[in-house]
Amino acid sequence: MARPLWRGSLSFGLVNVPVQLVSAARDLDYHFHQLHDKDKVRIEQRRFCSKDDRQVAWEEVAHAYDLDGKRVVVTDEELSSVQPRKTRTIDIEAFVDMDQVDPIYFDHPYFLVPAGDSEGTLRAYRLLVEVMGSQDRAALGRFVMRTKEYLVAIREREGALALTTMLFHDEVRPTKDIAIAGKKPSKRQLEDAAAIIEELSTNWDPERYEDCYRERLKRVIDAKRKRKTIHAPTPEKQPEPVSDLMAALEETLERLRDGETV
Repeated sequence: MARPLWRGSLSFGLVNVPVQLVSAARDLDYHFHQLHDKDKVRIEQRRFCSKDDRQVAWEEVAHAYDLDGKRVVVTDEELSSVQPRKTRTIDIEAFVDMDQVDPIYFDHPYFLVPAGDSEGTLRAYRLLVEVMGSQDRAALGRFVMRTKEYLVAIREREGALALTTMLFHDEVRPTKDIAIAGKKPSKRQLEDAAAIIEELSTNWDPERYEDCYRERLKRVIDAKRKRKTIHAPTPEKQPEPVSDLMAALEETLERLRDGETV
């Protein structure tokens, strides 16, 4: 099992269930070391003071914030005064219907698993799994991990409790800040666009979608290991903007109905 990132308890009224947090996402990306191209030696990153022309130790690093053109220096002690109180509890505050939660607020997925194998812990955990699995609702709560307080949504997933950290409402950029122009589409355009969506609609199957970039990168690494020459593909041209929207919609719909890929 993945290494636990946090240990504590899930508080549900007067019921406290010992749990531990593990990431629900696996890092399958390829990670590269930075090398000096001339001699192929690893590059080191160091904290360096340009004024004193010397390397700086962690104990000498201060924190500053730019405020109206002025720099405000904040000490470690002052920063610690506003850090959230470290607790070992995820307090459930409310339950909401899952369809009421906009996915834009979801951040990182985790699993909550029992911390220990005592009969009481496993029974309480199973109770929460069963009751939340019977309800199409998510539990909202807060907890502190490291030095940050998180808003979280907890729900049942395949016999376990899944926890997702969430953005706070003011962290989501409002759409009014985004410039959106253009004329209102015609009724015919709306009908054709809706028909295209219907033709492309299917049931969600995550196994249908793979990381194509990672697969291409794997082939490059395998080829380099075999000392093969890698040739970069010819860059694709940027598609031209649609000049006749109605014609593009009708041609797309015709190809889809003929079973062609668009």
